[in-house]
Amino acid sequence: MNRILVVLTIDTENLPSNFPQILQHEREVVAQWKKEGILEQLFLRPTKNGAVLILKDIDEAKANELIKTLPFYAIKKSIEVLPLIKDSEI
Repeated sequence: MNRILVVLTIDTENLPSNFPQILQHEREVVAQWKKEGILEQLFLRPTKNGAVLILKDIDEAKANELIKTLPFYAIKKSIEVLPLIKDSEI
């Protein structure tokens, strides 16, 4: 089962006035991904400037496509998409 690590950093110095609404929409989107089995885990960063998502059972192209649908995508500072390979010996 493949995994893709996504590291999302938002531009906290230029947040729009409707940030609370964007945050709520973001939560709805990732909750739907969780329900669909695409999102394995979501970790919030203690600096409150982003999150780390672990996606499963999709390829890198699909991950990149999905990430662009995140409400936070419009206020991103950076996004890293890292395909992972499980070490079969551990």
